[in-house]
Amino acid sequence: MLTVTHRGVRRVALWTVRPLMPDRPPPWDAPRAAPPDAPPDGGPGPDGARRPRVRILLQHAHGTGGTIRTVLNLAGHLARRYDVEIVSVVRRRAEPFFPISPDVTVRFAEDRRVPPSGRVERLLTRLPSVLVPVDDASFRTVSLWTDLCLLRALRGPAPDVLVGTRPSLNLLAAELGGRGVVTVGQDHMNLPAYRPRLRREIARAYRRLTAVAVLTEASRADYRAALAGAPTRVVRIPNALPELPGGPSPRTAKVILAAGRLTRQKGFDLLLRAYAPLAAAHPDWTLRIFGAGPKRDALRATIAEHGMNGRVQLRGRTPDLAGEMTRASVYVLSSRFEGMPMVLLEAMGKGLAVVAFDCPTGPGEMITDGRDGLVVPAEDVPALTAALRRVIEDADLRDRLGARAAATARGYGLDLVGPEWERLLDGLLAAPRGPAPAVPLASAHALLGVLGLM
Repeated sequence: MLTVTHRGVRRVALWTVRPLMPDRPPPWDAPRAAPPDAPPDGGPGPDGARRPRVRILLQHAHGTGGTIRTVLNLAGHLARRYDVEIVSVVRRRAEPFFPISPDVTVRFAEDRRVPPSGRVERLLTRLPSVLVPVDDASFRTVSLWTDLCLLRALRGPAPDVLVGTRPSLNLLAAELGGRGVVTVGQDHMNLPAYRPRLRREIARAYRRLTAVAVLTEASRADYRAALAGAPTRVVRIPNALPELPGGPSPRTAKVILAAGRLTRQKGFDLLLRAYAPLAAAHPDWTLRIFGAGPKRDALRATIAEHGMNGRVQLRGRTPDLAGEMTRASVYVLSSRFEGMPMVLLEAMGKGLAVVAFDCPTGPGEMITDGRDGLVVPAEDVPALTAALRRVIEDADLRDRLGARAAATARGYGLDLVGPEWERLLDGLLAAPRGPAPAVPLASAHALLGVLGLM
């Protein structure tokens, strides 16, 4: 049992408590009428056999970001052979930022477009989650009310496959994996990037997953070491490059592009330091940074401090990043850490000359330095300046790197990556599976049941 402190209040993290009722089944084993919008239970496939049901847990299906985009991309592909349902923990907007295949069912646990109206609901929104670890990045965005909504959403017929897409949801999948359910945890970041306490919980709980899917060979090695001796299968399947509108960049515009949330992780503070001498030496070039986030004011101040107003532009979020890539010649990734940066792969697919820090993880495996991009040591600001200077001053180098980057990106097409997921799921579904271990999340169900909230 783990006790943590949040806002001065000690609380028990129920995702680590042994069951109050050891033989209690997982929530979807409880008989309950399906909600009106629930999909049919595994309709027949082309050969008349029942299509396996795949349920994917996603934090915010209508949000932005590389994880959301790649999950929706994969879900649309899998829906050709499986009944795919996405359960989104929250809903903050009416329409999705990225397109969602009409063959994929999406259900939302907590709809935040309308605030809770009842007294109990409002109280629970002010209490911390007991399902999400404190060290998970989503902890401050969820509440006990979110927990209740999610548990309600997960009740009903069991899926054949349950897929988590971030540590909190992978832990949930590990705890909820019922009798005969294949559980797969996706890691869209990398294990060393998590805080020590969360890494310890991952190493403990992921052993109950059927498989862990990671994006890079470095991550596969890390997880195999952390899960040594466990029956959990660790596989490396990279993100697939989505179809991007428009043609490739002609690489004629004197524009350098960067994109991502304006957070410390993305390293835009390092990028601005690296670009300062180039802005003075090459005033005809422009650095455009697309994204929103808490570091916006600090970045604005840095731009002004170095006299880069007009030469560096903070452009906010854009629904047409592919079009912005077409209107640029260079893409720069300055992150302190990543999983496998989708935006870098998209830039390569657009034929941009890419320059990246060799941060953990992804860029060093995606780019062959000097062939289809330039890779410099992680957080080495002078090296980043030197690499950007090379591509700014050498048009032939930009063209060579960009053309080869586009060829490299074709190896990440959904027609190649999608079948890897099909082979994984088919193999896991065909393998014999014994009864599931005890389900610690039953304790959370018991507590919520006592409160009369289930």
